Amino acid sequence: MLDLDATDIPLHGHQPERFFHGYYDSYCYLPLYIFAGDQLLCARLRPASRDAAAGSVEEVSRIVAQLRQRWPQVRIVLRADSGFCRKELMAWCEQNHVDYLFGLARNQRLAKIIGAQMHQARMRHQSSGQPVRVFVEFPYQTHKSWSRERRVVAKAEYLDKGQNPRFVVTSLTADEWAAQDSYEKFYCARGEMENRIKEQMHLFADRLSTDEMKGNQLRLYFPHWPITTVVIAQLYEVSEP
Repeated sequence: MLDLDATDIPLHGHQPERFFHGYYDSYCYLPLYIFAGDQLLCARLRPASRDAAAGSVEEVSRIVAQLRQRWPQVRIVLRADSGFCRKELMAWCEQNHVDYLFGLARNQRLAKIIGAQMHQARMRHQSSGQPVRVFVEFPYQTHKSWSRERRVVAKAEYLDKGQNPRFVVTSLTADEWAAQDSYEKFYCARGEMENRIKEQMHLFADRLSTDEMKGNQLRLYFPHWPITTVVIAQLYEVSEP
């Protein structure tokens, strides 16, 4: 299992390629992280002006090649939120026999498809006063961006505050993962990976204050401070003074 995610690293100076990100309401970087369990496999520094999935195909292809060189028969599944639900990444997975489970952003068309299930959830909520979830799956293809149909699992949930629908798209079959389990047991388990990012951030990823992107990338890699001048000299291919 490879978990992908992007997170903000706020900037408080005038670092190179700083960009104001409206979602995070700050100037920040938006690094890409890839984890296998609690093992950090990728920490790629990027400006916040990039899409959340930018560079993910290149990083995933590199990691998958290394894994398969060591374990040729290993099955690999990518898991990520809707920021990574991009046609390029899904197509790469399908072409390279890598499975995926990605969040899928809501839209009016998807909401209409699960209208009956949402009505059922609302009726059951009104009767019981308890949160109600109804799961359904269906083949889905976008009008323009996707080149093929893919399996979508939907959670039609009704809470005291109203509707709370969620969607995921996956290459995993219903025989392997039923609709409810694929969302509740498989997709929602990615929350553990978010804890790993928090640990990584608290350890060493909060001081990206140099005036060069490669210097800040270096700081994203190293967990112990201060970095010695010997290490810096080697990585920058310069001689120590």
